[in-house]
Amino acid sequence: MRHSTLQTPTFRRSVAITLAASTALALGACNRGGADTSGGGGEAAVGVTLITKDSTNPFFVAMQKGAKADASKNNVKLTVASGKQEGDDQGQITAIEDAIARGDKGILITPMSTGVNAAIKKARDAKLFVIALDTPPDPADTVDITFATNNRNAGKLDGQWAAAQLDGKPAVIALLDLFDDKIVSVDYNRDQGFLEGMGIDVADGKKNGDEAKTGKYTGGKGGDYTIACNEAGQGAEDGGRSAMEKCLAKNPNINVVYTINEPTAVGANAALKAAGKTALIVSVDGGCAGVASVKSGVIGATAQQYPLKMATLGMEAIAKIARGGEKPQVSPGLDFFDTGVALVTDKKAEGVDSITSDEGAKICWGN
Repeated sequence: MRHSTLQTPTFRRSVAITLAASTALALGACNRGGADTSGGGGEAAVGVTLITKDSTNPFFVAMQKGAKADASKNNVKLTVASGKQEGDDQGQITAIEDAIARGDKGILITPMSTGVNAAIKKARDAKLFVIALDTPPDPADTVDITFATNNRNAGKLDGQWAAAQLDGKPAVIALLDLFDDKIVSVDYNRDQGFLEGMGIDVADGKKNGDEAKTGKYTGGKGGDYTIACNEAGQGAEDGGRSAMEKCLAKNPNINVVYTINEPTAVGANAALKAAGKTALIVSVDGGCAGVASVKSGVIGATAQQYPLKMATLGMEAIAKIARGGEKPQVSPGLDFFDTGVALVTDKKAEGVDSITSDEGAKICWGN
């Protein structure tokens, strides 16, 4: 059934990205003389390990489900592993070492931090093809290629929307990040992208918390801003609540809240509600639960990303490379393959491309 409501510029770009990826992968098959990547013709199964940050965040659960579904299509013998929770570098390192010991052909990983870089190098030295999903490593060439959302753009969409909604009023901002003891590209790209979208100058683009705490934002109609806090919520609902509580203790007048992901946003909202406060909350993920939070008004806007697409493209790429196909290429002008992003909100802002929560619900992931 054709849904005309999805024919927005953002959605068309997402579809175009998908078609471009499919075309590139298909060309790889043609260049191999039409080898059957589904495992026909007696081809041996390809060993692949998917390593996520944890197995409880809905984003990673969706990614794991997508990879499992695609494994049989590509005749892949899939092993799924993860850290125990966000920040568990050693759990990912152990999974990488296990993949090497098993003789896998490739690894799909959402790298926890730079702490796993040495283990990834060990895998590549052992001739495994390593693809990062969702979180580009630092530096980018730590892996063979990354399939991910442009997290800088995701943050910018949030910031542009928030600035427009303020309509020139002063912004008192809480930044609820992922970590305060690890450097992760997805963390600083979303945070710094949000500030850039607001029209706030950033200092070091790869560092959270070093920008001027007061000044002028130039997004929307522009106005004064105060950054009340940078707090780490660990990407979890309870962490988001405690981080928001700390921020409110520092400044009870917060009216804009950036959150690293939707579980953090839900926790932040609970803290605001308990304190009798309201604020514009923006986030990133676009899972079905998060889109529902947009519809209910808990989250004002969220930048939707596509973990199933990341897992599918990564799985296909490793299976084809293992059978002699060409390596995938990064998107033009980037050091990773951009899997697309769309801002989901029911409060459209002038000049900010977006889709509604009803449209987002048709293409969301998770429960």
